[in-house]
Amino acid sequence: MKKTVRDVEVRGKTVIVRCDFNVPLDENKNITDDIRITSAMPTINYLVENDAKVILMSHLGRPKGEPDMKYSLAPVAKRLEELLGKAVTFISVPEVVNDEVKEAAKNLKGGDVMLLENVRFRKEETKNGEEFSKELADMAELFVNDAFGTAHRAHSSTAGIASYIPGVSGFLIEKELEFLGNAVENPKRPFVAIMGGAKVSDKITVIDNLLKKVDCLIIGGGMSYTFYKGMGYEIGTSILEADKTDLAVSLIEKAKEMGVELLLPVDTVVAKEFNNDSEHFTCDRDKIPADYMGMDIGEKTVALFSEKIKNAATVIWNGPVGVFEMDTFAKGTKAIAEAMAECDGMTIIGGGDSAAAVKKFGLNDKMTHISTGGGASLEFLEGKVLPGVDVLQDK
Repeated sequence: MKKTVRDVEVRGKTVIVRCDFNVPLDENKNITDDIRITSAMPTINYLVENDAKVILMSHLGRPKGEPDMKYSLAPVAKRLEELLGKAVTFISVPEVVNDEVKEAAKNLKGGDVMLLENVRFRKEETKNGEEFSKELADMAELFVNDAFGTAHRAHSSTAGIASYIPGVSGFLIEKELEFLGNAVENPKRPFVAIMGGAKVSDKITVIDNLLKKVDCLIIGGGMSYTFYKGMGYEIGTSILEADKTDLAVSLIEKAKEMGVELLLPVDTVVAKEFNNDSEHFTCDRDKIPADYMGMDIGEKTVALFSEKIKNAATVIWNGPVGVFEMDTFAKGTKAIAEAMAECDGMTIIGGGDSAAAVKKFGLNDKMTHISTGGGASLEFLEGKVLPGVDVLQDK
């Protein structure tokens, strides 16, 4: 267990907090979805209420280590002021930390909030450069990491800074570790995992790790066609990782040996072309025509998967089971989301496209937990150590 802000004295201290304010913006620099900001508010409010002097930092977009004002955090500063109901000090300088910023940090009073400019304006950030890590640390007495979405990256603002000042977790990371950790290490059973997405290669180590823990592993999405190919079926023009077919077959064998039920789609929606209006129909998985491509799971598969999900005590879902961005081929992914909404057990969405899908179908509030970090939650499910968590103090 890692220490949280609750476990240390923050009153009167200058606390620097790594948040994930990587929010989507429209062409007028308006934030179109502020969930990442509102998710950080419990930690920020706790620090403000306990008279800490708060310095917030985050990245936004991919400025490639150069100051690029289209990725400025100015819109985030404005939204923070609205949520906090008070002024937020924001000094936009290309070097992120300079004498003016240091002076402003020094002059903060208890309950004040300051936001630094985009940490990725500095090329040292993603290289975990010592000099930048130290510049950030020198402004504060305590580091709080509350950016689960970047916890799998060893950057200056997520890991390097903890070499110079003590680090603890915020409430968002605490919640992520609690839900994902308990689900994987101490699940209520039956424990079902759903793995979707396009590529087997992206999920090999996750599948491998989950086979040791789950009762049932459901595989859908584009990667199921690589499994079909390994099983000797015609897959037409469906997405395929030709060099991973043997691996797919070995995972099926491994599941059998371990007594884990591994479910693949039994039917599939196929289309002539990769577009929403393409001619399409549903066929059994061994009847895919040579000139069609798989786009979604079929009705028989929906019934099979839904029954397993609804009767589970713990479900983790990572990756859509069809091309859900196209409404014609979103039915399967929507059905999975609905089955999870109807499940009485613990339902966890592993961030990324699965979180986007659940939001698209308006089922956010029906899930026990939606992870804020797609890549981080995947690496956590793989059993990897997350650098941004590893550097924090243990209880």
